[in-house]
Amino acid sequence: MLRPLRRRDRDTWDLLRQQNAAWLERWEATSPTGAPPTSFGAYVRALNHQARQGRSLPFVVELDGEMVGQLTVSSITRGSFCSASVGYWVSQHVAGRGVMPTAVAMACDYCWFEAGLHRIEINIRPENHPSRRVVEKLGFRDEGLRLRFLHIQGEWRDHRSYALTAEEVPGGLLRRWRERGGGVR
Repeated sequence: MLRPLRRRDRDTWDLLRQQNAAWLERWEATSPTGAPPTSFGAYVRALNHQARQGRSLPFVVELDGEMVGQLTVSSITRGSFCSASVGYWVSQHVAGRGVMPTAVAMACDYCWFEAGLHRIEINIRPENHPSRRVVEKLGFRDEGLRLRFLHIQGEWRDHRSYALTAEEVPGGLLRRWRERGGGVR
């Protein structure tokens, strides 16, 4: 299930992030100015402000009522572009069980069929094989390497860019994922 991220999620979110610190740390964005991370409350307020402005959709990923990750649709652009980027993370204890491909498919379908977007992009560090498997399983198109794309662990890191448009999955990405035998195990 996808649902909005809320300030009252703080304790559960903090615990999940602590339990997965070693699993997630090497992929986490950092500030090139060295600014300290914001508080969870400030983080959620900023995401909710962006959501009210139509620039993001922050979601908690739940499995059987348990928070297991987060997915954020960001950089939502309207007009002639109608595009967005998706970023995600999942707890190591459910990785490889189809949770994140299912969540990404659900979010993409929402963006295309409810929010009226045309293109979804996902950018992943080349060495992040588990995250790359998510987009490969879903059939995202590899659009190439973006040099020094995002600041991570104190350096500007290259990313592979993957994308899909609504026309490529007319029946929906979740449906296609399930037809190919995908789902949560």
